[in-house]
Amino acid sequence: MGVKQSRDPAALRLAILVSLALLCVVGFMTFNVQSDWAFILEYRGSRLAAMLLAACAIGISTVLFQTITHSRLLTPALMGFDVLYVLVQTLGMLLLGSELVEWSPSLRFALQVLVMVALALLLFRLLFSGSVRSLHLMILLGMLAGMLFRELSELGGRVLDPSEFGISQGVAQASFSRMNTELLAVAALALVVGCLLLLRWRRSLDVLALGRDIAINLGVAYERMILGVMAVVAILVSVATVLVGPTLFFGLLIANLAYWFTGSQRHRWTLPASVMAGVICLVGGQLVLDHILASTLPLALVIELAGGLLFIALLMRGVRQ
Repeated sequence: MGVKQSRDPAALRLAILVSLALLCVVGFMTFNVQSDWAFILEYRGSRLAAMLLAACAIGISTVLFQTITHSRLLTPALMGFDVLYVLVQTLGMLLLGSELVEWSPSLRFALQVLVMVALALLLFRLLFSGSVRSLHLMILLGMLAGMLFRELSELGGRVLDPSEFGISQGVAQASFSRMNTELLAVAALALVVGCLLLLRWRRSLDVLALGRDIAINLGVAYERMILGVMAVVAILVSVATVLVGPTLFFGLLIANLAYWFTGSQRHRWTLPASVMAGVICLVGGQLVLDHILASTLPLALVIELAGGLLFIALLMRGVRQ
């Protein structure tokens, strides 16, 4: 009986997602190959690496953020955190100017991640500490914050010189079809660092999702853990934004696909499932649009449309974790 109970259905469903993700990866690298493999590995391989890193960063950060906010509707993108990273980069160019341009891209990214973490923690405390706010108010505040950060970034970009403006706009205008592959190595390192930090709380994430009072009663250092997880979220948001730019509904889409497909709330299943869902959407979507249908339709448009429809459906149903 014990053996049968240990076979969680979520494990089988996760295995299906992993298999589908691997098929998408293999198909993306091998379908419609018409040139030498060295070029294919260099061109498609770098794009594939960026998509895999982005899927990992967006999937994990969204599930974690929904855990600490206790809502399946709220995501870092909806609360404006990805646009905040763009603003951090623009402000860095305004304050340091030519000195920052002379830095290596990896060093600039490291500095921006540190500032991003500090500002994200401050914004999180301002939005989620104190009196309990309604879900609709939090969504409104997030949307307004994102609009404010975007307008400030554009305003700051207008006073930059061309070289500084090009660096600033490189992140703001990145997309699923035009990814920033220059920072793959440092983005991968930041992702690994964020995941290593997350390992400290991996056994307490399910308890954290039960709410503040229950978590404290079960011996979890709630406030410290919440800030630690939020710091990891900020690192992962920085990684995703520098690779594919700001995305609004992609995280919401893959996180809820992970919840639905695994039928579980346990992070041992939902975290990897969200990553696999992200890989399927990104890599599989590029495979279908670029190589099978030969379509010029942007993948971002399809994903954001699907995510937007899901957001409206969840908002109307009032789904909460």
